[in-house]
Amino acid sequence: MGSHGEKVSVLLLLCLSAVTIVVVKAEDPYIFFDWNVTYGTISPLGVPQQAILINGEFPGPNINSTTNNNVVVNVFNGLDEPFLLSWNGIQHRKNSWQDGMLGTNCPIPPGQNFTYHFQVKDQIGSYFYFPSTGMQKAAGGFGGLRVNSRLLIPVPFADPEDDYTVMIGDWYSKSHKVLAKYLDSGRALGKPDGVLMNGKTGKEKDQKPLFTMKPGKTYRYRICNIGIKNSLNFRIQDHLMKVVEIEGSHTVQNVYDSLDIHLGQCYSVLVTANKQPKGYYMVASTRFTKYQLYATGLISYEGSKAPPSPKLPAAPTGWAWSLNQFRSFRWNLTASAARPNPQGSYHYGMINITRTFKIVNSVGTANGKLRYGINGASHTDTETPLKLAEYFNVVEKVFKYNGIQDTPPKKTPAQLKLQPVVVNQTFRNFVEIVFENHEKSVQSWHLDGYSFFAVAIEPGRWSPDRRKNYNLLDALSKHTIQVYPKSWAAVLLTMDNAGMWNLRANTLERFYLGQQMYFSILSPARSLRDEYNIPDYWKLCGIVNDLPKPPPYTI
Repeated sequence: MGSHGEKVSVLLLLCLSAVTIVVVKAEDPYIFFDWNVTYGTISPLGVPQQAILINGEFPGPNINSTTNNNVVVNVFNGLDEPFLLSWNGIQHRKNSWQDGMLGTNCPIPPGQNFTYHFQVKDQIGSYFYFPSTGMQKAAGGFGGLRVNSRLLIPVPFADPEDDYTVMIGDWYSKSHKVLAKYLDSGRALGKPDGVLMNGKTGKEKDQKPLFTMKPGKTYRYRICNIGIKNSLNFRIQDHLMKVVEIEGSHTVQNVYDSLDIHLGQCYSVLVTANKQPKGYYMVASTRFTKYQLYATGLISYEGSKAPPSPKLPAAPTGWAWSLNQFRSFRWNLTASAARPNPQGSYHYGMINITRTFKIVNSVGTANGKLRYGINGASHTDTETPLKLAEYFNVVEKVFKYNGIQDTPPKKTPAQLKLQPVVVNQTFRNFVEIVFENHEKSVQSWHLDGYSFFAVAIEPGRWSPDRRKNYNLLDALSKHTIQVYPKSWAAVLLTMDNAGMWNLRANTLERFYLGQQMYFSILSPARSLRDEYNIPDYWKLCGIVNDLPKPPPYTI
């Protein structure tokens, strides 16, 4: 009897252990952050100016996460103006509630807090966060966000000795409020005042190393252009860079001596410390401009205090070089992504296109003031976020769908229409988006909620026969695309992420003055399989503030 009782006890213990294991594995790990957003005074260009700090830091703290982590960020707004954060490149599958744009979220009022809770799912790669309200990005409030692969999923390169984040971007010495007043008055911003690298120009006295490398070791550098206006070229004195990841895609591992990194883009490179032990400069300089602004950052070899050479490596010239570099970036078809199956197991080139949406960036006026737009319309934000209006079924009181057509007008009107720009897309349609740039400056575009296949960039105007030039095998899956002057770009994607998603110009001035829009993708099933319900704690505003919540989605 005693022996039988022991067996029963052991069996019960094993069952309880199994239950415990199931419970532990039922939810993925959480990482928590408490962020206090305040003003502070910085002088990166030698002139004191107001900046937006997170926990007293400029740039803000890095988020270091792993695939499937639940990221919980409690943000307290210590500013005297509303505030929001958006997570550039994080797809928020089924969950545009967490996207942090004015079309999806009520801004955090001064003196109040709000908690973001999102899962990074099966994305891997290098991203960043930034303030999405007004011109606040021109004051800081941004930082790096990395998503590492789980240990069980191999990456196509050996673990580096260390992993460094490099935030580069052009910068104005005026405060974001002054810049907003310029734009509100109808003025353009003009050229920036400098370039920063991790918040510094590199021209400071007694410049300290940003990073240290051990001789013979290999390091990963994640470089993001979080700037306001310009593409930048990045290079490291006497060192080659092996590109291994761009915006969440493992790449064919080509080697470069410099990289054009356009607004909103992030690149991961491997750099081996195989040169004479001393200091070396990283350089970030403006591209495609009559002026050249630059910043430097110092890398030192461990154990050496020898200074770097004052002679900085030169940047390439012209945009043909940049276009050829884009064409050299290829998807690594055999590498695992965040899942065990290879990236190349998804054959996007074999899917029939169900809709083509052609975009031409517009510049014009409205009410006598400068505005930018898409296909003749300039987006305006609404007091009630678009997603809330849709969820509470009061769309007709807030905006109209499809205020622009799938093709632009033959001639862009000088007077742009001011309106919320929202275009319906059919859930799970395979869509072609063509960006056509008739202007003399480089455009950079970003789509929230998705990655798309960047299948072509070419000079001239797009026409259907240009599809024969598409890369339908190993184009990168990414979330930004640059469009060179008098050129076009094409991307392909499946609209399978239900929600309200922002498509925007990464040039902050253009974004602020209306060169953005939203895609509304609704699942006809109204099912939790396709989209999450509004969170219980959600902040409401506008005309839905006192409305009862609609019936929730169900399985």
